[in-house]
Amino acid sequence: MLDFLIEPLSFEFMRHALAIAILLGILCSVVGSFLIVQHMGMMGDVIAHSVLPGLSIAFFLGIDISIGAFIAGTLSALVVALIRSQSRLKVDTAMALVLSSFLALGVTLIKLLKTNKLDLHNILFGDILGVTPGDVWHTLAITITILLLVKLFYKELLFYTFDPLGAQASGLPITWIYLGLIAAITLTVIASMQTVGVLLIISLLIGPGITAYLLVKELHLMMGVGAVVGIIASVSGMYFSYYWDIPSGPAIVLVVFGLFLLTLLFSPSQGILTRLSATSRSAWIMQQLNYLKKR
Repeated sequence: MLDFLIEPLSFEFMRHALAIAILLGILCSVVGSFLIVQHMGMMGDVIAHSVLPGLSIAFFLGIDISIGAFIAGTLSALVVALIRSQSRLKVDTAMALVLSSFLALGVTLIKLLKTNKLDLHNILFGDILGVTPGDVWHTLAITITILLLVKLFYKELLFYTFDPLGAQASGLPITWIYLGLIAAITLTVIASMQTVGVLLIISLLIGPGITAYLLVKELHLMMGVGAVVGIIASVSGMYFSYYWDIPSGPAIVLVVFGLFLLTLLFSPSQGILTRLSATSRSAWIMQQLNYLKKR
């Protein structure tokens, strides 16, 4: 068993991949928890797909593609907020429109700017085995920054998350809080882009959080349990990838889904089988009580 765990660690690329997988497991779970409780789970997907125009423009201009991705991702979220505030459209409709439009814009810009050398396959599906020590430090810096900001402004974020109108009435700068959350989501997407790819980011952002949501009720517990689930899924996915020779990103996502299914079935308070068992016990108790009354 010990050899099973140690053997992958003898390779430097596996150590880097595991380190960044653990960091993303924590980062995505914390940020994703806010999305889940605000019923904005699709926002992560919108931003993940909307970074493509920024990537193309940044690549054309010869600047860091992360900068272009950050600007495009933030802009897409602002467009969603603008449509939502200036029309009767629901937020899911606005997000669907912005996602498809930014994705189409990105593909068009790649053609117009002749940025075909941009490795779209790597961006879309990621390559966690190709991360460098610089990528690990980059992700560590983003993770620490976001965790510190969440710690410092947790009360304000909690108030805004569950009662945005009350937060506005009490004088909290809800516009800046919203922009801060969008910036955190966009930075998380950029940090994850190299590893699991933009198409699979939504799974890490949402999967561990909704798994934790079935187990605990408090937001801070949800972030903590979600982070543990994210770490377990990331590390397990890497080991499955190593020993079964399957793509690392999809392996991590499948483990996330597997853990969610197990929780959905066996959660002590909300599990399908647990509730059936509780119902059967209640029916048996009622049957015994009726029997005693008849005697």
